[in-house]
Amino acid sequence: MMAALSEEVLLVVKRVRQRKQDGTLYLMTERIAWGPEGKDRFTVSHLYADIRCQKISPDGKAKIQLQLVLHTGESTTFHFANESTALKDRDAAKDLLQQLLPKFKKKANKELEEKNRMLQEDPVLFQLYKDLVVSQVISAEEFWASRLKLNSVDHALSNNNKQEVGISAAFLADIRPQTDGCNGLKYNLTSDIIESIFRTYPAVKQKYAENVPHNLTEKEFWTRFFQSHYFHRDRINTGQQDIFSECAKQDEKGLKSMVVQGVKNPMVDLMSLEDKTLDEGYGSLTAPANSSKTVKENSNSAIIKRFNHHSAMVLAAGLRKVEASSDQASETSSTDGNSRDSDFFQPPIKKVKLQEAIEYEDLQNESGPKTIALNLKKSDRYSHGPVPLQSHHYSTSQDIINSVSSIQEEMNCYKPCLTRVMSSGAASSAITALSPGGVLMQAGAQQAVSQLVPTDVQSELKHLYTAAGELLRHFWSCFPVNTPFLEEKVVKMQSNLERFQSTKLHPFQEKIQREYLSTNLTGHLEEMIQAAYNKFHAWQTRRMMRKT
Repeated sequence: MMAALSEEVLLVVKRVRQRKQDGTLYLMTERIAWGPEGKDRFTVSHLYADIRCQKISPDGKAKIQLQLVLHTGESTTFHFANESTALKDRDAAKDLLQQLLPKFKKKANKELEEKNRMLQEDPVLFQLYKDLVVSQVISAEEFWASRLKLNSVDHALSNNNKQEVGISAAFLADIRPQTDGCNGLKYNLTSDIIESIFRTYPAVKQKYAENVPHNLTEKEFWTRFFQSHYFHRDRINTGQQDIFSECAKQDEKGLKSMVVQGVKNPMVDLMSLEDKTLDEGYGSLTAPANSSKTVKENSNSAIIKRFNHHSAMVLAAGLRKVEASSDQASETSSTDGNSRDSDFFQPPIKKVKLQEAIEYEDLQNESGPKTIALNLKKSDRYSHGPVPLQSHHYSTSQDIINSVSSIQEEMNCYKPCLTRVMSSGAASSAITALSPGGVLMQAGAQQAVSQLVPTDVQSELKHLYTAAGELLRHFWSCFPVNTPFLEEKVVKMQSNLERFQSTKLHPFQEKIQREYLSTNLTGHLEEMIQAAYNKFHAWQTRRMMRKT
């Protein structure tokens, strides 16, 4: 596959081996490709949407490699063979992929949902997918090329009002270190985990922007993060050389401001929550507060404070937009609430919380009639409206009654003369045509043949027609062949037709010959495919003549 003229190349890495063959690696806006030396075609090409993850070889290994794992389970490994800059080239490709893959992951999920919806709603399309893609007659990309509405998917992705995915409260616990065999720990970070860390802890994101890549590499930054007091905040002592010490101080200030600000919900009183033991007085007596705390109590309080801060930051990362919208709603409700006499001067926030506690939407009366969405397959008919009649002459009901009465009078006065109906020659030719084997009796023989063929064979023949029509549609869409892409596609579609003929059509023909010897059900299919072969051979002949 060749690169399109409109593709932008983001990174080019030379001396990259793939299956022990030297070549060049290209990272473009939508795909990664590799081509061998001395050739102008890519032998390896993967869309970013098809890549599930990337893996790199561990440090100290003789070969510096980058592996791409696809959603299908297949993998492709690239070996960076330039001795002087191999590690630098591999890290550059890895960093760029780390930025590009998350963008196309959402797009891939959207496309997958759209494909599943189309296959579920259209049984004919699902059968066509099984006949062509599952049986490997054509690839999935060729099948979906003209069916997916990618513009609508891009529009949905670019919508500003899209719903963001929330953050799991246990995303840090999911980062499970593994021993590397040298008394060390190895953390596997994905782009989703890094994004969750940045959204939950903006201070870490700020430190990342300040230090990477001019002061620290990305690997060194995350190594210091997991070694820091900021990650292990159950420790009492804080290191002075820790770059994350300022982050801990900022979080401490933020937690204090949250405590001072309190909870906006007036129905919740956090100050009344305290630990009570069912001892003397059954919890009614309060013990005097003990001012002296042990080291264990200080450690426990540090852990509890860390948990509280982590939960608060997770909620804040997911509810920033919700809080902004609720603030606007509270302002409007306050103006409306103070303008009515029935409010009894209640605080508007408390009134809203009370309404949320006692009112349920599913128990409310329907405010208006239900409407049905208008689904138009051809909107031009709806826009233009009915077409007016060209003739301006209309028959009235009286004209119709008069016509019927005149016909009845003529029928009453009709006297048949059978000897003058037709000539003897015309009568003889009519009898011959209507006799068995005549011209007008061939349709009856065809109908008898269709009755002899079972319904399962008819259904299989219908599927063959649908699959052949899809392949021929792709084939004829390549003409006129005026670009290198169309040249490659027409050759590929011709081979797909040959594969379809050998794997699908020929077995069906053999089955028909074994069971129904006198029937030729695939003659029309053979004619259509042969017409495509004739067109391809004529185009190939003209192409060879131009080259010579």
